[in-house]
Amino acid sequence: MQEIRVEPTKSPKAKPASSDSLGFGSIFTDHMFLMNYDEGQGWHDPRIVPYGPLALDPAAMCLHYGQEVFEGMKAYRTPEGKVVLFRPEKNMARLNLSNDRLCIPLIDEAFGVEAVKKLVEIDQAWIPSGEGTALYIRPFIIAVDPHVGVHPAHHLLFIIILSPVGAYYPEGINPVKICVEQKYVRAVKGGMGFTKTAGNYAASLKAQDEAEKLGYTQVLWLDGVERKYIEEVGTMNIFFKIDGKVYTANAEEQDGTVLPGVTRRSIIELLRDWGYEVVEGKLAIADIMQAARDGKLEEVFGTGTAAVVSPVKELVWKGEHAYIGDGNIGPVTQKLYDTMTGMQWGKIPDTKGWIVPVEKKY
Repeated sequence: MQEIRVEPTKSPKAKPASSDSLGFGSIFTDHMFLMNYDEGQGWHDPRIVPYGPLALDPAAMCLHYGQEVFEGMKAYRTPEGKVVLFRPEKNMARLNLSNDRLCIPLIDEAFGVEAVKKLVEIDQAWIPSGEGTALYIRPFIIAVDPHVGVHPAHHLLFIIILSPVGAYYPEGINPVKICVEQKYVRAVKGGMGFTKTAGNYAASLKAQDEAEKLGYTQVLWLDGVERKYIEEVGTMNIFFKIDGKVYTANAEEQDGTVLPGVTRRSIIELLRDWGYEVVEGKLAIADIMQAARDGKLEEVFGTGTAAVVSPVKELVWKGEHAYIGDGNIGPVTQKLYDTMTGMQWGKIPDTKGWIVPVEKKY
């Protein structure tokens, strides 16, 4: 495993005085990780340097053709002051899934986890300790060839940055309203729906903007061919509890249309441990609306790194509204949120072996 060179900052930034004003993704720590790829040399020169602007040629291919992938994960501070990660090996494995689809050379996944650990350890003083706060971790890879032409890059940059973030629900978990998208599509079979790449998110902005203007928090995407089967919501996977069973879309790790979320997979494992039947497959929006009419649509929730679990109180499709429960978070959704965050913040035992400590080695 390559040695990571460290260049400590000579000008540490002032840290936020309070976790109440952190927000999400707008404050960054003192250092960042960089590693170059050059054809014939492979991935090389891993280093941690002071956080700052990148020097990119205006013709850098990532700026023109979108050859870019990224991940999202968090570091947490436990009540005892320990620093931990949640299933970081899964994020690095998914990064390589995205890399393969976008013709980006694969990284050493174990080394990627070590790079995250080392950077987090160096900047651990930035990890907030307030309720629900964390250190958001953003690994990403960009093509940097100075060339205006469409072909796989020969030169790339692997970067990791860190951002202290506030509680996603500072005033408690508030269920959201979701609009089922009818005009636009997010992904189709054979495309890049299963990857975490910038283009997928850019493609979602128009629908998201239109939904927000109508008073909805997120967009529920349907399949791109028949426009009838549920896929995912905005930046989250989504689950439906109907008449005792839990349903969610398939998230194939090759050639699929839904992002294979790390939180999603963890939620499925917990539900099955608790005895719930979880069905991964096609679920028609028409069947969901019928379940709501019949009083069988018991709970709906999204899952993802940022929010962990996000309850849904209302769906609208073709002008028809489906109201879920009494508008408050459901018991299964609440139990999932409490269990996931309890393990992540070290408040309950990690019975699954998902928590990875960041030990002080560096």
